[in-house]
Amino acid sequence: MAIHKRSKDELAKRVAQDMFDGAYVNLGIGMPTLVANHLPPGIEIILHSENGILGMGPAPAKGEEDFDLINAGKQAVTLLPGGAYFHHADSFAMMRAGHLDICVLGGFQVSVTGDLANWSTGEPGAIPAVGGAMDLAIGAKQTWVMMDLLTKQGQSKVVPHCTYPLTGIACVKRIYTDMATLECTPNGLVLIDLVDGLTKGELEGLMGVEVSLENKVI
Repeated sequence: MAIHKRSKDELAKRVAQDMFDGAYVNLGIGMPTLVANHLPPGIEIILHSENGILGMGPAPAKGEEDFDLINAGKQAVTLLPGGAYFHHADSFAMMRAGHLDICVLGGFQVSVTGDLANWSTGEPGAIPAVGGAMDLAIGAKQTWVMMDLLTKQGQSKVVPHCTYPLTGIACVKRIYTDMATLECTPNGLVLIDLVDGLTKGELEGLMGVEVSLENKVI
């Protein structure tokens, strides 16, 4: 049976379904911005951007972009009724003071105990891009990482120990990938769900690490 990997939008929808009513959420640059287009109906999620926005809506329709209203990735966004924009120093104060319930970040590597590396590969000539990642990873009540499980070279981004420069230590609560959803604990990874066509043993083989079920339904 072929493995049905999640598309970027399917992955964004999977992340969005775990958000709760009233949550204040920061969506990181890149793939995490897609989560804004898949928020569950009937609940209120207040989206934050570190460049100084609270109350972001989904991406604007083509031709209706206002480039005076952008997110941290310089993409045009919308503002919901009651939303606001303000100085980025105030925005970082929100992040650092623990006012965000969830941040969703991309990642180069996540360790089995939740260490995160997402700002530099450490390779010669690599351009570091830390942005607000360190502030978010430590400041948010929960840090979720959204990424492909494997690199283009087929190496797992979920690793026993990060080899890239760290963004934060033991800060990641959940890892959402195109093949599986995992929870980071002090005792290692817990498997939450798998895509169709992939077994727990095959996932462990791809990652080179073991995962626990701990009464999770998959």
